[in-house]
Amino acid sequence: MQSITKAEARKLILLSQGFSANKTNLTDLESTLSVIERLGYVQIDTISVVKRAHHHVLWSRNATYRESHLSQLLADKTVFEYWAHAASFLPMKDFRFTLPRKAAIKSGEHKHWYSKDHTMMDAILKRIEEEGPLMAKDFDSPSRKHQGWGTKPAKQALENLYMQGELMVPKRENFHKVYDLTERVLPEKINKTRPSDEEYGRYLVLNYLNAHGVGTVQEMTYLLKGVKSLVNNALNVLCDEGKVEPIRIGDVPYFAASSSLALLNRRLNRQQAKILSPFDSLVIQRKRASALFDFDYLIECYVPEPKRRFGYFSLPILWNAELVARADCKTDKATSTLIVNHLSLEPSVKRSEAFMSALEDELQFFAAFNGCDSHSIKKISHRGKE
Repeated sequence: MQSITKAEARKLILLSQGFSANKTNLTDLESTLSVIERLGYVQIDTISVVKRAHHHVLWSRNATYRESHLSQLLADKTVFEYWAHAASFLPMKDFRFTLPRKAAIKSGEHKHWYSKDHTMMDAILKRIEEEGPLMAKDFDSPSRKHQGWGTKPAKQALENLYMQGELMVPKRENFHKVYDLTERVLPEKINKTRPSDEEYGRYLVLNYLNAHGVGTVQEMTYLLKGVKSLVNNALNVLCDEGKVEPIRIGDVPYFAASSSLALLNRRLNRQQAKILSPFDSLVIQRKRASALFDFDYLIECYVPEPKRRFGYFSLPILWNAELVARADCKTDKATSTLIVNHLSLEPSVKRSEAFMSALEDELQFFAAFNGCDSHSIKKISHRGKE
């Protein structure tokens, strides 16, 4: 069994995640699609103190990213919305691998968070079939107490139909979902056959390892229901085929795609700082970030203000192949300023002058990405020296 150091594991993870210095001949739009296909999904989030997570994640890996790219990719039917571990944009080429979850939700094997009102769901399907794409607000009714067509129950019915696969989201308007019949949204030649258990297990393993470099069974099945046995079975077969290798990082067993291990021979730009979204797939599994990057991260917007240590929306900062700081950021539209309320450095930052120089460059880019002309740091602290 091959053994790699934690530093080598970090390099493998970052290159697999698309933090690469390599240039390509792709157009800006193609580069954005390439990022989504590499990562397997990009999480959608509503918090907007800085650019929303889906835009932030794509920008962090494609400097030419523009918000219009996602709308164009949806219109081109090369990406679609559904759930990974949360609401996400996914590559259309992987559409069929969402079918097992949809079938489980439709059959009741997996419970969705809304109860099903089948009468309302049938009525909604009929309206959309006859009228075309509709939004939740299109089902508002002044007499909802009598007719039962209030926004909330209609929205629940729409989401149930969406989660079980009968509706899709071809676009959003002002961040609100527009729903249409699945058969009108899918490309004509897309594969709509449900994968076998064996196919699905292989997909879950290889999709995760290609995007994340290394992984455990627990990480590959993060927030997924009823797939652990499929993943274990697939790992056994893939290891026998030589497509996946068991490795050790220190004393801890992991798995890696055999083809991905060659990335260790590639160059990684260690000098560039990267400000990440809290919902970036690099850090979304907090235990993994702690184990492999020695970075104990918690987004504090869900923490009562008196208990916050770093701020409402602290963003992880990557530098020198490590997670070395967090910055509580927000945009001030009135002054066109990106404000860093609190920059907290980890003890691992040894060359603070070099880091601050790299961070200054990144803050300029991040401010521009957020539509700001300047940036300002209000407070700096160093963990261990506070």
